[in-house]
Amino acid sequence: MCGVFGYVGEEKKDLSGLLLKGLEKLEYRGYDSAGIVVLENNKFKVKKEIGEIKNLKKVLQGKKYSGSVGLGHTRWATHGGVTKKNSHPHLDCGKEIAVVHNGIIENYEKLKNKLEKSGHKFASDTDTEVVPHLIEERMKKEKNFVEVVRKVFLSLKGLNAIVVVSVSGEMVAFKNGSPLMAGISGKGNFVSSDIPTLSNEVDRIVLLNDNEGVLVKKEKVILISAKSGIQREAKGEVIKMDEVKVSKGKFRHFFTKEIYEQPEVLMRVANNNEKEIRDISRLINDAWGTYFSACGTASYAGLAATYMFSDIAGIHVNFAVGSEFPYLENLLEPRSLLIVASQSGETMDTLEAVRAAKRHKSKVLALVNVPGSSLSRMADRSILLKAGPEKCVLSTKSYIAKLSLFLLIAHTMSRKYKVGVELIKNTSKKVSLMLNSVLEKKVKKLAKKIVNENHIFVIGRGINYPTALEGALKIKEASYIHAEGFAGGELKHGPIALIEKGTPCIAIVARDRAKESILSNAMELKSRGAFVIGVSPEDNSVFDFWIRVPEVGNASPIVSIIPFQLLAYHLTLLKGYNPDKPRNLAKSVTVK
Repeated sequence: MCGVFGYVGEEKKDLSGLLLKGLEKLEYRGYDSAGIVVLENNKFKVKKEIGEIKNLKKVLQGKKYSGSVGLGHTRWATHGGVTKKNSHPHLDCGKEIAVVHNGIIENYEKLKNKLEKSGHKFASDTDTEVVPHLIEERMKKEKNFVEVVRKVFLSLKGLNAIVVVSVSGEMVAFKNGSPLMAGISGKGNFVSSDIPTLSNEVDRIVLLNDNEGVLVKKEKVILISAKSGIQREAKGEVIKMDEVKVSKGKFRHFFTKEIYEQPEVLMRVANNNEKEIRDISRLINDAWGTYFSACGTASYAGLAATYMFSDIAGIHVNFAVGSEFPYLENLLEPRSLLIVASQSGETMDTLEAVRAAKRHKSKVLALVNVPGSSLSRMADRSILLKAGPEKCVLSTKSYIAKLSLFLLIAHTMSRKYKVGVELIKNTSKKVSLMLNSVLEKKVKKLAKKIVNENHIFVIGRGINYPTALEGALKIKEASYIHAEGFAGGELKHGPIALIEKGTPCIAIVARDRAKESILSNAMELKSRGAFVIGVSPEDNSVFDFWIRVPEVGNASPIVSIIPFQLLAYHLTLLKGYNPDKPRNLAKSVTVK
């Protein structure tokens, strides 16, 4: 989940500033620590700091590291605590090799033990640090730096991307699983963890496949096969993804800004290319066995889609979270279809699900927000979410985009494409009215009532069972209050034992066939002393506190999740936390 950014090119008076600029765009990948290394007069100048990029910027304020070769890294900790010594870049004993890394080296302990017996001294607790020492050890016998890095990369087990710089100015990078690409411009060349970071710096992008690497030079980029060592000059390709300058505008945080952008997202989905939607619907109809898989928030959109496909299209779809899907891969065959969703298109567990499908020659359809991402390239077919940039680590508008896209596809499969379009457009208008009414004041009032509670429970049924899961997720990942979502009917099978007097319990009640059952579940909670909060188009005597949402039929998961997004935001503010960057999380989860 870490971000890497490197440059080789013309001398820059403020290369450290360029590296920091790149890291700021990659900070969504992790903000436990950050570091840079600049090659100056055949020596490395390294600066690291724990916490967000702004902490490193503060340390470097007034200082400009000049040079023509540099590397930067923003970290999400996996091996070793959040300390300065564990921050990247890492150096070898002789301080002649610098490495940044994204991924997990599964055999690092074995490699480290062997290196320590050979006399190498380690300065950190990370798995990454074995890489510069392995290179240093091999360089005692071999002098071809590129070949040494290639062989060291092949010795690493797991899914990894490494970028290595020597004091001679050579920069070499390899990847397997973890995202990595190079950028080509007339004045220098780059490596990065994502395309948007490079979009305003380069003319062409070199998208690396697994077990490929690059030698980055000032005048060109050389592609390298990790397995054979064969080299060829990389031409790159033009990918139209202009960097969008994103500001908070009138909003205090990106979290709320993105919540309020959701009506626009719905309209973009409704105005999708009709032929593309119809082609995708045919692809699903022609499949023999359809599967949904995704992770986190995206997985709840996928779970909601199984209800949409059942209720609207009469189509059976299987579902499993991305991290578990490979354990079910034996159900796949060439006629099967796997549908995956990911905002970044780089979610490692989702990519592993795709690899499982590919092993069985199954087709893959991907819903992604980033063109040129690993997921969009691996899939047989992909469709853009069109959610726009999502800067807050917590997903809001990309979730809405997935829900509405699944809703449109389900209607199209039942030969009701225009009905689906009108439903989403109508929902967009009603969401806009929701967000410009008294809703936020009401949610803020609720947040003040429950901010000191240790537990919050959310219940839903049918199509809003996934809404309960996503609503609880938003609360816990933003405010750190323990929240759990349940299918309403499952309460009496164990969880109701947790209810005490005053325990906040939120019931999602839509005007659908689950209405009476979920109200009965809410009454069961109230009879045990719960403080019952209703999210519903209409009030009910069982509610101690009512949050009104509009009636939108099958689109109820879209309007029902918005109060939870706002509640998570206001609980987080009251707790004094940063809602845009919650602890221990990263926007793009690129490790298993």
